[in-house]
Amino acid sequence: MLIAQDASGMQRDYDYTSARDPKALRDPAEVGREAAVRTLRRLGAKRPPTGTFPVLFDPSLASGLIGHLLGGLAGGALYRQASFLCDRLGTPLFPDWFSLEERPMEVGATASSPFDGEGVQTRNNRFIDQGRIASYMLSSYSARRLGMQTTGNAGGARNVRLATPLQSRESLLQEMGRGIWVTELMGQGVNGVTGDYSRGAAGFWVENGKVQYPVEEFTIAGKLERMFAGLVGIGDDTDTRGSVHTGSWLIDAMTVAGD
Repeated sequence: MLIAQDASGMQRDYDYTSARDPKALRDPAEVGREAAVRTLRRLGAKRPPTGTFPVLFDPSLASGLIGHLLGGLAGGALYRQASFLCDRLGTPLFPDWFSLEERPMEVGATASSPFDGEGVQTRNNRFIDQGRIASYMLSSYSARRLGMQTTGNAGGARNVRLATPLQSRESLLQEMGRGIWVTELMGQGVNGVTGDYSRGAAGFWVENGKVQYPVEEFTIAGKLERMFAGLVGIGDDTDTRGSVHTGSWLIDAMTVAGD
């Protein structure tokens, strides 16, 4: 964590590296430089206007959106009727170009394992296929409660990967035109039962596809189902540091509460 200060106030940010193979870790000096760049670019931040705008989620935050999706597909939430995706198997949720799967036997990946938390053999599972919910995420117990078969997901999903076309971040910003590139989220305002999404955020204001200035002290809000359906594109700036690999996500419209 680094801290920077100027006449406008104080800002902080960070960077890190993570890999299963120590040889794949980034150079510490590179990590430090990136943390410094990320911190300094936030100086002079102000509040954005209030309204409805496109939102670009940074890769590290987009993986959290996938986490909310997987939480909604988890058998434990489904059999308790505590998921916004109950009774949605086979129905459309994303645009038809979007597919998402897990690859638990991927060599060298962070979360690779030949068996799940119950000792059931793991296998490749496609959770979203061409925009439709293709599979839930079930342990033996949750599968029995739902009258279904286990998917080998006791303990969660492993090595989640996208099977979609990707775009450069610059292309996504151009497609956005005017909106917000979000690089930090705060708070826990996500309801897995209703799909309501509301979180504090910081990032950058974008005009004509170009970053204009840093922004902070605002809230973004929407419904997860609506956000997923409004996914415009995914960046090729893939974050590979965790078990979920994804690039930036551009959502077509969210409510922004700023000035």
